[in-house]
Amino acid sequence: MIDFKKIESKWQKKWETAKVFKAKDSGEKCYVLEMYPYPSGFAGHVGHARNYVIGDSFARFKRMQGINVLYPMGWDAFGQPTENAAIQLGIHPMKSMGENIARFKEQLRQLSLSYDWSREINTSDPEYYKWTQWIFLKLFENKLAYKKFAPGNWCPSCKTVLSNEDSKDGKCWRCDSEVIQKDIDQWFFKITDYADRLLNDLNKIEWSERLKSLQTNWIGKSHGINLIFPIKDSKKELISFTTRPDTYFGITFVAIAPEHPLIPELIKDSKNKKEIDDFIKDTNKLSELERTSLLKEKKGIFTGKYIINPVTHEEIPIYLANYVVGSYGTGVVIGVPTHDQRDFEFAKQYGIKLKIVITPKDKTLVAEQMNRAYTENGVMVNSGEFDGILNSDGIREITDHLVKMKWGERTTNYKLRDWCVSRQRYWGAPIPIVYCDKCGTVPIPEKDLPVKLPLDVQFGKKGAAPLATNEKFVNTKCPKCKGPAKRETDTMTTFVDSAWYYLRYCSPKNKEAPFDKKSVKYWMPVDQYIGGIEHAVGHLMYSRFITKFLKDKGYLDFDEPFKKLLNQGMINKDGIKMSKSKGNVVDPIDMIEKFGSDTLRTYLLFMAHPSKDLEWSDAEMVGISKFIDRTYNMLEDMKKAKGDKYINSITQTKIKNVTKHMNGLDHNLAIIELLEFGNKLTKRPSLYAYKIFLKLLSPFAPCVVEECWNKLGEKKMMVEIEWPEVDLKKLNPTVEAAEDYTGVVINDINEIIKLSQMKPEKITLFVSPAWKYETYQLLSQDKQLRDIMQVEHIRKHGNEVAGYFTRLVKRKPLIELILTASAETDALKDKRGEMEKTFGCKIEIISGEKSNLPKAKIAEPGKPGILIV
Repeated sequence: MIDFKKIESKWQKKWETAKVFKAKDSGEKCYVLEMYPYPSGFAGHVGHARNYVIGDSFARFKRMQGINVLYPMGWDAFGQPTENAAIQLGIHPMKSMGENIARFKEQLRQLSLSYDWSREINTSDPEYYKWTQWIFLKLFENKLAYKKFAPGNWCPSCKTVLSNEDSKDGKCWRCDSEVIQKDIDQWFFKITDYADRLLNDLNKIEWSERLKSLQTNWIGKSHGINLIFPIKDSKKELISFTTRPDTYFGITFVAIAPEHPLIPELIKDSKNKKEIDDFIKDTNKLSELERTSLLKEKKGIFTGKYIINPVTHEEIPIYLANYVVGSYGTGVVIGVPTHDQRDFEFAKQYGIKLKIVITPKDKTLVAEQMNRAYTENGVMVNSGEFDGILNSDGIREITDHLVKMKWGERTTNYKLRDWCVSRQRYWGAPIPIVYCDKCGTVPIPEKDLPVKLPLDVQFGKKGAAPLATNEKFVNTKCPKCKGPAKRETDTMTTFVDSAWYYLRYCSPKNKEAPFDKKSVKYWMPVDQYIGGIEHAVGHLMYSRFITKFLKDKGYLDFDEPFKKLLNQGMINKDGIKMSKSKGNVVDPIDMIEKFGSDTLRTYLLFMAHPSKDLEWSDAEMVGISKFIDRTYNMLEDMKKAKGDKYINSITQTKIKNVTKHMNGLDHNLAIIELLEFGNKLTKRPSLYAYKIFLKLLSPFAPCVVEECWNKLGEKKMMVEIEWPEVDLKKLNPTVEAAEDYTGVVINDINEIIKLSQMKPEKITLFVSPAWKYETYQLLSQDKQLRDIMQVEHIRKHGNEVAGYFTRLVKRKPLIELILTASAETDALKDKRGEMEKTFGCKIEIISGEKSNLPKAKIAEPGKPGILIV
């Protein structure tokens, strides 16, 4: 058993001392980046480790190809968990975060990750968040940062805003009080101005269709019509956006958001006003996410008021509904129960009538008999002058009619809303704004950045954000008039920090700007980004927005930050996702202690494609450990081994295959090739092939490879060695095919001996007759049996041809290049001496055409008849 702890520690220190992973700003480049971590304690889960070894193995591979690689690491160091810990444990975030980073960094080192630590960043460092504030100011300057009242989670007892994580199940995490929705004055970035570009530019980047679809759906661009309905007994109107005007004649109710501005007027005379007020109060306890969730129960209440359908003159009831929110569309939704499943369920629950306006072409629908909405295309009915036309045509024709009658306006809607960046928390970048009674809202001048986060604040003070408790911080001078002013006490969400951190890595020490234009032009965009799918519509969307904005202002010459993106899969254990709550977590540090980092790295990349989920297997972990041990233990046998044509050729094939898989991030397939390569090396030792094997294995198991390379007497470290290229002079497909073929024959002989339990005195191998090879050649040319039977010397074999043809179709393709009797005979003859030694008896090789024995008759190309006596 090798001392992997000693080996890994040795090479980790040597790499660090030699600074071999430091990037330079010249040459062909490759920027490899994982989504940087929140430094708490990834050691609790091997899923985190998987993310890092995916990136590291790819970075190592690219370096060996002679490419200048930027592979940095930093810390998403601001955020709520640290602040919550400070409140609960009395540890200041600055102290706890420093401890977390030190611990996390050591854990990453134990994984043998090849980061360029000279570019390390920390978002809670004033030298970093100074530039986060600078970005805020640039957005403010261009009218893309603004403040408005918007709903937020509010604890009436603590008198403070809570995040979604702090208000689970509608309760405050501190005092267990019921949380309500309250309009709060908050800062927003106007990401909606970039909606079309964010949507259209998805075509520029090499992301998965799933990820592009998530972003497309989040932006939610839709062309439709704003329907205008007069309110009965009122001079007011309700406006509802829809993409389905073909269902206009089937509207039997409208659902309105409880926060709609017309609600006070609508309900002031309602007979059930108390019940309506209670309903609004209960709805205010729910977040928008809960209200719009498909799983949440849909609730509503009748207001007692009606709208008038201006075309049919029908009176349509107005309901308040918890699933309609004011920030989507107009805050009013038309209800067509027969043709929308959500509306159908709502109507059934509240006894609202059903009206069919679209039917299948070959069937008549009866409203009273429907058990679900009909949502397919069909023919329009009960729709006045539009009866009988296809509903797909009705969308256009009804839209034209309503616009002409001025009861509708064509419009385009987006689900995407402006990005709320305010957090009424402490541990985040302060917003660089002051409020002056004379000058109003005033930005901090760039020369006065950073606005530093004060260390002395009070947590949990009712009615006050933590920053508001530090009077020295709050009370300041107006940059314009020099009079008294108050600082903004909100901090920015950490999503702002992470929306540009990839740019800072290009020149992390720059004190004059957030990034050096020349360095960014060289390194960006990121060539390979790696991270979880959960960030598809948060971090990734915001990063794209900030990049586009900075390009518009002339700071960048590209507008997409991440060229390629890999979403790594999850790790399951016992059939379910790993989590502490389920008690099925595997600690990577425990695995490193037991097996070493090389084994853990190789295992995590072997078990599944990086983008797929994998099922943890202790047995497979042990198997990989044995492979790593064997790699080290075969060292002595390889030192003087000269090898042969076969292993030299196999080496070229493995170089080609592993290189292809590495370029495609198919790490699992690359390791399968290496496992097979290692097995062949144990049987056919070769110093030349072993050295290539070590190079190909290096990205996965770098420490044991370095040790073996060093023990071979090599002066340079493996991380400084070039990736191997195929040597065409050594590539010999014929030799490889012959070896693979005879290997199959030997296995077949072993199986026969095992089943018969006999000790052979003589083994006869019958090589297939020539007509069978010719039949295979014709089949390979897509000839049918009737064509093959036209060949005279094949046809004379009669019914035997048909049976053989059927078997051959199932076997196709055969081992490459074993396509003639002479090639097969030569391969067996070359192997005869080895086989005679293996089986301890004489081996005879005969053409099937020269024998009438049954075994000769059944011989086929690549599958000789075997007779053992």
